[in-house]
Amino acid sequence: MYINSMGHYVPSARVTNDYFERINGLTSEWIVQRTGIVSRAKAAADENSDSMAIAAIDDALTRLPYDIKDVNLIVAACYSIYDTVATPAHVAQQHYGIHGAKAVYASAACSSFINGLEIIEGYFASGKADKALLICPEHNTYYSNDSDPKAGHLWGDAAVAFFLSKERQSENDIEILDIFTEGLGDVGKGPEGVKLRPGEEGITMPDGRDVFMHACKYMIYALNHSLENTGLKIEEINKLICHQANKRIVAQVAHMLEKPLDDFLNNIETLGNTGSASVALVLSQNADKFKKGDKAALMVFGGGYSCGCFIVKF
Repeated sequence: MYINSMGHYVPSARVTNDYFERINGLTSEWIVQRTGIVSRAKAAADENSDSMAIAAIDDALTRLPYDIKDVNLIVAACYSIYDTVATPAHVAQQHYGIHGAKAVYASAACSSFINGLEIIEGYFASGKADKALLICPEHNTYYSNDSDPKAGHLWGDAAVAFFLSKERQSENDIEILDIFTEGLGDVGKGPEGVKLRPGEEGITMPDGRDVFMHACKYMIYALNHSLENTGLKIEEINKLICHQANKRIVAQVAHMLEKPLDDFLNNIETLGNTGSASVALVLSQNADKFKKGDKAALMVFGGGYSCGCFIVKF
């Protein structure tokens, strides 16, 4: 399975920590110390998850080695969706006139993108598709409550789009060596750890400590599964990318793996927690830093709970 092209979209507006001091009294020093976040991306009033998805696809199209109409599977994978009926997959299908493609939506909190990869892997294995578009727009600020002192200051908006194929399409393709996911609803706080209930409080994180502890443990757990599946040693991985929920989580994972922080790529400081788009966004933003043969491992942890890892080779 191969990534043929990656694209991303990040809104231009930034919300700095000073805003949250005015809203709920949290100082910039307090936020940076606990999360590493200095600013976060915020979609404009006329933007939503659908428009951000289209912008990310347009970015990926500039490097796509085939016609978008060759795509026969479209998967939208995210949780902060604009419309649960007319999903981003269906909006993209109409916008680009991708006739005859399957269009589906999947959500697994911040693991959504990697679960979307696994869904595509299954369609490819069954012979029901051979070229796919995976889109992951997260419009967290559409649902977040800025005045929530526990989590209101975490969220950022962004979107990514990956074109994938069963067989190699060009010498620039990035090979996916392994995809591992696992549901963890029976672990810790599980479904109560992170919640998104639009008719109630929006996105909330009642117990950040429980999320922190399990995120560190299970991202490493997922990484170890993918390393075992590929026969690779961690020393053969050039860069690691963790879900961008909290910079302290990244630091703790680095400590537990006995790896220097320089081995990790991040964007949380300026963009905040961009949800399930985050690891793919970091990869897309930093693609030009990799050379042929380099490998990256991307680890995720999602509310609910869930975890996953995928390893790519440039």
